[in-house]
Amino acid sequence: MSQGLIPATILTGFLGSGKTTLLKRVLTEAHGQKIAVIENEFGEENIDSDILVTDTEEQIIQMSNGCVCCTIREDLRTTLSELAAKRRKGELNFDRVVIETTGLADPGPVAQTFFMDDEIAESYLLDSILTLVDAKHADTQLDTRQEARRQIGFADQIFISKSDLVDAGAVDALKHRIKHMNPRAPQQQVNFGEVPIASVFDLKGFNLNAKLEIDPDFLTEDGHDHHHHHGHDHGHEHGHEGHDHAPGEACNHPHHHAHDDDVKSFAFKSERAFHAAKLEDFLGSIVQVYGPKMLRYKGVLFMKGSDRKVVFQGVHQLMGSDLGPKWMPGEKKQSKLVFIGVDLPRDILLQGLEGCLV
Repeated sequence: MSQGLIPATILTGFLGSGKTTLLKRVLTEAHGQKIAVIENEFGEENIDSDILVTDTEEQIIQMSNGCVCCTIREDLRTTLSELAAKRRKGELNFDRVVIETTGLADPGPVAQTFFMDDEIAESYLLDSILTLVDAKHADTQLDTRQEARRQIGFADQIFISKSDLVDAGAVDALKHRIKHMNPRAPQQQVNFGEVPIASVFDLKGFNLNAKLEIDPDFLTEDGHDHHHHHGHDHGHEHGHEGHDHAPGEACNHPHHHAHDDDVKSFAFKSERAFHAAKLEDFLGSIVQVYGPKMLRYKGVLFMKGSDRKVVFQGVHQLMGSDLGPKWMPGEKKQSKLVFIGVDLPRDILLQGLEGCLV
């Protein structure tokens, strides 16, 4: 059995969005993968007891197709290290882990576990955070629950379920709204949590690659680069609720402007190189101050004096960076960063980054 790192997926999402359906599919489908599912049990919606026998003393249940299921009664760290230990000893055989956070849990601390704890980091590789959204109730949930908005901000991939229960215009408006909260995450409409396994695993949402999964139009910000015009009035950001559009792209969702979501994203790009020490100091101090409100952030950077791209990304206060590939001959050197967070001070961040340029 391979002793490589065990890929882990965090599954989060609104109540009633179909997480249970998705998990059932993952647990019972004959996909040839052996999966350990960990349920973070603060729970209203556990997998039906016909699948999970929760009243036994045994915390870990082997399924008939070789999947393993367990319900967390102590903390996640303990469960993960216990599973990894049993796998090393050959007592359990599984290829990957799926952690379901129930209902309105914040996936942040769950994701951080994989980076903060050396023992966990030596056994597991966090692959991605998936968020399931119930199209029928999404607007209400996003309006009333910050946890729901945070789940969108954290996601590497968003699945919209139950879209057949609402009209196409409403689904479009929802996608539009979600896109402004999190432009990094591709959105996919699914039928009641029926998601093909290939769309769920090995998405590599956390690897430090030099791809910034963000629509290039999003980076053009109303057709003018904000960070070159600090003198101008950011008035359009008020009546326009932080919507950024490509030049010539009208915002044709007037009813959308009622939603001034506190989870927002914004991007920075520049063709001038960054000064390494200045940027490191600035990002370090931003993360110290705003870390709890920073959900996900990622950048591919053009650094002075380096012939290679530098890639960084983070969750809350935890930031990692790595040298990426070399700039190709003739490739336009530029930095692109995206920040997703709760009420982040856009101008402070953009001006600060501008100040780190050579």
